[in-house]
Amino acid sequence: MKKNVATIEIIQADYSDAQQAKDILMLLNEYALDEMGGGEPLSNYAQTHLIENLKQQNNVFTIMAYVDGKPAAIANCVIGFSTFNAKPLINFHDVAVIKAFRRKGLTQMLFNKVEEIAKKLDCCKLTLEVLEGNSIAKSAYAKQGFASYELDPKMGQAVFWQKKL
Repeated sequence: MKKNVATIEIIQADYSDAQQAKDILMLLNEYALDEMGGGEPLSNYAQTHLIENLKQQNNVFTIMAYVDGKPAAIANCVIGFSTFNAKPLINFHDVAVIKAFRRKGLTQMLFNKVEEIAKKLDCCKLTLEVLEGNSIAKSAYAKQGFASYELDPKMGQAVFWQKKL
C-alpha cells in the first residue's frame, strides 16, 4: 500500500489576494488563541484593519505554508536595519503552525524561505523573540542556527521589553 505524501507549498503572501488575506487572519487568530500567543482571539480592530494596514507597509511581508491546499503555518516578518552592520535585517514578528500540522518541518521551511529573501536583500541577520517556556519553538529555532543575543557575556543576554500604548 502506497503512503499518502502531503503536498506542501511555501509562498510569499499577496495581501491583495482575498483568499490569502482570509488565510492570514485565520492563521494569526489561531496563533493568538494558543497559549503561546496569549490565549485570546485577535481584536475586532485587528481583524478588520490588519490586511489593509499590511498593504500600506513597505517593510513587512508574510510567508505561509499550505499543506494539501490548507493554510497550515505563517511567518510575519519585518525588515529593519542594523546600525552596527549598516545593513538591513529581518525580524520574525510572528511564527505559528496550526496544531494539526505541527511536527512536519513547516517551521524550517518557512525559515528557509525567509533566509532566501534575507540573502537577496543582503541582510546581516535574522532576529526573533521567543517565550522562555516555549521549549519546542526554541528547539526548532536552534536547529536553524538561532541563539540568545549578547554582545559581551559578562553583561548577559539581551531581554525583550515592551511598553504598551
